[in-house]
Amino acid sequence: MAFLETAKQRYTTKKYNSTEKISAEKIDELKEILRLSPSSINSQPWKFFFIPASETKTRLADASYWNAEKINEASHLVVFSALNDVQRFEEQINSTLPEGSINYYHRFLKPHGEEHIQSWMKQQVYLSLGFFLAACASNDIDATPMEGIENDRYDEILGLEQHHTLFAVAIGYRNEEDANQPSITAKSRLDMADIIQAM
Repeated sequence: MAFLETAKQRYTTKKYNSTEKISAEKIDELKEILRLSPSSINSQPWKFFFIPASETKTRLADASYWNAEKINEASHLVVFSALNDVQRFEEQINSTLPEGSINYYHRFLKPHGEEHIQSWMKQQVYLSLGFFLAACASNDIDATPMEGIENDRYDEILGLEQHHTLFAVAIGYRNEEDANQPSITAKSRLDMADIIQAM
């Protein structure tokens, strides 16, 4: 399927088929796709958690406000987190990145302080989210990105210390009765002329 058609069919799933699970092979493929996500200077300041049906998934659902039902119905929950320890991040890039990338960090990022660096690291994780949603759509896997979660409780449940939860994505296969799918409710987007300008 051409990617334009994939984009037309992708949507934020509101109701999942709780009996249909994503195969282990497809989950492995999604993990590798996330590993290959782009980030500025190849910084990779992230950690991802794939959680199938389990006590942990249920506990995370309980820490997800109005998103709990979607998480419980979905095949898997994927949690996206960012490094929150700047010193640990600097150790990582010093051991993995070429000199030019490290010099970029010290020249253009570090002088702005830790708060700026942490914000920049979070932005890299959001890049991976777009990559991941596109990958799911191209593999006929439905997805629901969610910021409506209790981030600190997620950290506690997952035992995070050097990372902080930013958001989660429920993945699985849509319930045929999900009214949010494009075949039932047409997508609503701004007109091309309102958002894209040729220069």
